[in-house]
Amino acid sequence: MPRQPSADLVNAVQALGSGLKGDVGISVRDIDDGWVVAWQGDRARPQQSVSKLWVAVAVMDAVDRGTMSLSDRVTVRRSDLTLFHQPIRALVGKEGYTTTVGALLRGAMTRSDNTCNDVLLWRIGGPAAINRMLAGKGIVGVRFGPGERKLQARTVGLEWRSEWAGGWGFLQARAAMTYEARAKALRRYLAAPMDGASANGITLGLTLLAQGKLLTPRSTASLLTLMRSSKTGPLRLKSGLRPGWTLAHKTGTGQDLGSWSTGYNDVGLLVAPDGHRYAVAVMIASTHQPIPARMRLMGNVTRAIVAYAAR
Repeated sequence: MPRQPSADLVNAVQALGSGLKGDVGISVRDIDDGWVVAWQGDRARPQQSVSKLWVAVAVMDAVDRGTMSLSDRVTVRRSDLTLFHQPIRALVGKEGYTTTVGALLRGAMTRSDNTCNDVLLWRIGGPAAINRMLAGKGIVGVRFGPGERKLQARTVGLEWRSEWAGGWGFLQARAAMTYEARAKALRRYLAAPMDGASANGITLGLTLLAQGKLLTPRSTASLLTLMRSSKTGPLRLKSGLRPGWTLAHKTGTGQDLGSWSTGYNDVGLLVAPDGHRYAVAVMIASTHQPIPARMRLMGNVTRAIVAYAAR
């Protein structure tokens, strides 16, 4: 008979969700037994770079359908550059930088490179194509936003300009804004995030991925390998791992305004030593709590699942 979530796990998730001052969503979904434990798991919150996961699924789906190959050559131009974290920027010269779809996917998923992700996004058909994919595959509660450049600009109340490619122009324009103008725009974004997703919607998508319902077995394995190789967020969900446990995950981090932090997330597939699988999402939409407190919350969610599994 399938196990049910223990009262200890339910209580732990509720205590963790309510214990951090801010807007927090938590979802823990047992992939093999089917139950869900959540704290405010149905409210849409900013995904930020968590949304790179859906671009990756769409890319691998195109590979499965034969309309794209990981070995396809792609030239990244300076006009393709985005903003914030984009390690590939150093490689893009006057003539651009030629690489492959597979290398761009690796950069997006293991280093959360914004430009790598945006180049793939537009190659796959743009935001509308991602939203069609989400709907077609039954991933409810997840919405894909307008792409990195427009999303980050609109978050602070600006409209993206092509001459800002690379990010410096955007940073200068943002720095020229008043605190009040930025705060107003940020509140508007948080009230109805363009890239909004619920914690329960994300764990549903992760569950469908783990169950092989989104991609072929080969593509599923390839994507999960990339997610296990992620270099970002080592002290978030990953900090609660115990020997024998693995985590395939994707982080997200939004913009800050003074001590006000938004879109601080980590989501992933947690696998126990015996192979039992859990999808987990921790989404901190808005908080003034310092980074160590946010990381500790995420690690404690993982610890609560590990403790449940040990019962």
